[in-house]
Amino acid sequence: MADKQMTTGYIDSQNGDAQEESLRMVSARPIEGEPVSDEELRPETLDGFIGQPRLKAQLGLFLKAAKKRDVAPDHILLAGPPGLGKTTLAMIVAHELDVPIRVTSGPAVQHAGDLASILSSLEAGEVLFIDEIHRLPRAAEELLYIAMEDFRVDVMVGKGPGASSIPLTLPRFTVIGATTREGMLPSPLRARFGFTAHLDFYPQEELEKLVERSAKVLGILLQDDAAHQLALRSRGTPRIANRLLRRVRDWAIVHDLPQVGPDDVKQALALYQIDSEGLDRLDLAVLKAIVNSFDGGPVGLNNLAAMVGEEAETVETVCEPYLVREGFLVRTPKGRVATSKAWEHLGRKPPEDVMKLF
Repeated sequence: MADKQMTTGYIDSQNGDAQEESLRMVSARPIEGEPVSDEELRPETLDGFIGQPRLKAQLGLFLKAAKKRDVAPDHILLAGPPGLGKTTLAMIVAHELDVPIRVTSGPAVQHAGDLASILSSLEAGEVLFIDEIHRLPRAAEELLYIAMEDFRVDVMVGKGPGASSIPLTLPRFTVIGATTREGMLPSPLRARFGFTAHLDFYPQEELEKLVERSAKVLGILLQDDAAHQLALRSRGTPRIANRLLRRVRDWAIVHDLPQVGPDDVKQALALYQIDSEGLDRLDLAVLKAIVNSFDGGPVGLNNLAAMVGEEAETVETVCEPYLVREGFLVRTPKGRVATSKAWEHLGRKPPEDVMKLF
């Protein structure tokens, strides 16, 4: 029996050491020589956030006023296309206020009870970040209305005729909602946000600064004009810029390059079929289909999608926004039409009628 206890104690000791080692390995503290994660590319302060100068000024004033009043700030809505920094700004707000942040998303909240559980566990001043808030279920939206305005949540107890509602008072907190489709938000929900921030696509100069900052964090030495070449291909989006920078880093590692020059950027991204305008394989396939197969258009979305072998929704939501914004494509009542810029980008002379239109 004693031997068994000694053995058990030895095993427990070994398991404890293993558990301690396991906890140490997954610690949030960086280990010396450990590769930099994507999260570490995000700045922690508003001053370190590159781009969106008007928004930074507005948000900085908004947060300073709340800190001087010593109250949780009004709820914040961050709206804009994907990859422009909505999640990063939410993290910065929590850091500037020196409060915890709870992170969830609209699709993750499947029932009103899920949201009620999150709300009832919030502490005073805490930030609740809801990504893709426009995708919350209707029942959860109605629960959120009351929580944001009156700081209470009604908990249903029991079922059937005997069910009753018990109001639960919540401490004052701040909701930060992020959405890529502000028009899909119901008016009652949108009206409960005290501050709405619209993020715009980045100009090339700001993207260059962002690439240079990310390169320093990742330990990549960029030569003159290398950041410029990356910014040209980043479609005005920081997330794409950081993604392309990591692919260029892979190219430099494989080719044993101590520094990355502009020609290295061109060669690396050419391997991934990304051209000087930031167009990828699917973008070019769409333009070539319109120009080569449909003489520049107009062509319907379904026919175009069938020609490139993709779903119509993929072409409409992934390719078209950038192509239209950059002037390669226009939408008409009869279908999609390639502009003279698209013809010239493909190395072809546009017809006279296209030249007159654009």
